Amino acid sequence: MSGEARAAYDLATAVIAAARAAEITLGCAESLTGGLVAAALTDVPGASVVFRGGVVSYASAVKAAVLGVPAGLLAERGAVDPDVAAAMAGGAARVLGAQLTVATTGVAGPEPADGKPVGLVYVAVNRAGTVRDLAPAVRELNVLGDRAQVRVAATLAALEILRDALAR
Repeated sequence: MSGEARAAYDLATAVIAAARAAEITLGCAESLTGGLVAAALTDVPGASVVFRGGVVSYASAVKAAVLGVPAGLLAERGAVDPDVAAAMAGGAARVLGAQLTVATTGVAGPEPADGKPVGLVYVAVNRAGTVRDLAPAVRELNVLGDRAQVRVAATLAALEILRDALAR
C-alpha cells in the first residue's frame, strides 16, 4: 500500500470509528474526487453501520438537480466555489439523510476550468442536528501537482474535515 493509500485508509478508519462511537451517520457529495472519498470510507470494515452513501455530481446540472445547489449560484460563480461546496454538503445531508456530510469540488486539471486554476479545491462539511457545531465549514486548498495528486489531496482533506467535525 502506498503512503497516500495508507494515509487515506488510516483517516477513514478513524472517521468510521468515531462516527460509530457517536452513532452519527455519514454521507458525501463529490465532484473532482469522483467517488474516492466514498471508496476510502467503504474500504473500512464496519462502514455500513454509519455510511449512508455518496453522490458523484461531476456535472453542474447534477449538482443542481440532485443536490439542490442553486442554479443561479452555479451560473454566477461556477462549480468551483466555497458556497457551491457548502450547498453540495447540505444537499447530501438532505438526499442521503446523513447527519454529517462532506463535499468536494475543484479543478483537478490538467487545464484550468471556468477561470479557476488547477489545484484549487473546496471541501465543505455539514453537520445537522446540533447547535454547537458551525455548519457548513469550508476549507480551501491550493494543491500543486498533477491530476492524481490533486484528487488524492482533496480526498485526504475531506477525510480530515470529517475527522475534525467528529472530534467536536
